Amino acid sequence: MHIEFRHLRTIKAIHEYGGVAKAADQLNITQSALSHQIKALEDQAGVELFVRRSKPMKLSAAGMRLLRLANQVLPQVEALAAEFEGLRGGSTGRMHIAIECHACFEWLFPVLEAFRKNWPDVDVDIRPGLAFDALPALQKEEVDLVVSSDPEDIPGVTFTELFDYNAVFVASAAHPLADKPYVEAEDFRGQTLITYPVERSRLDVFSQLLIPAKVEPAAVRQVELTAVILLLVASNRGVSVLPDWVVREVKYSSDYVTRPLTETGVTRRLYAATRTVDTDKPFVAELIRLARQEAQRLQSA
Repeated sequence: MHIEFRHLRTIKAIHEYGGVAKAADQLNITQSALSHQIKALEDQAGVELFVRRSKPMKLSAAGMRLLRLANQVLPQVEALAAEFEGLRGGSTGRMHIAIECHACFEWLFPVLEAFRKNWPDVDVDIRPGLAFDALPALQKEEVDLVVSSDPEDIPGVTFTELFDYNAVFVASAAHPLADKPYVEAEDFRGQTLITYPVERSRLDVFSQLLIPAKVEPAAVRQVELTAVILLLVASNRGVSVLPDWVVREVKYSSDYVTRPLTETGVTRRLYAATRTVDTDKPFVAELIRLARQEAQRLQSA
């Protein structure tokens, strides 16, 4: 037996409107076409689907079984059609984000909170991109956006500029380096450097300063949470280098000092990497806009 969606809609309409005439008007077809459709369906089923001598027209026991199927299937089909329409219009979709910047959680959560309110039908998730190869995962459609400071030339991937930030030295106000107007690579010799648990190549202090200068700190202590890093720094257990948005509040605290890295400072840029075919989707563009807006707010605070 071959059942089409139109058959299910016919059964449902006749049941709801009690006759062929009203059902035909609702389905926008002629009564004759609807009657032929019913006869063809009954011929396929080999049973009568309607009790024709009743007014209003009623479904037989077999017709009621088909109605139950219609009530199950048609809402699912309509929901799927609405979902596809949303995808075409850019109002629904998936935004799974991988972060190659450990400290990015500090500014990303307010961005996602604003995004959630504006795009409630977009499924949002965050995966720490440091735990896997984020850019290959982007190509495989395992994630949809990667926050990274290291753009690459990858076919089918677009890197969109988000904002620039400064890598900032932070130490206890009682630290010997607190009197310097800026710190250089040599100043890290003999120091305990407190970092996130990240490969050195992904830490600005190493990639932009210490590795090129071939300087090794006395010790490296890895800490997961920003708050704990700052606690250890305030206790003079070591020094750290953090993005400027992380230290925006502590720079006003008497417990800390913040200084530029080198006389000219070390400026880095964050990017949003997306599949090129997805870059112009409305909700992708909106997330990028909100990220830039939040960065401006933090930098002006």
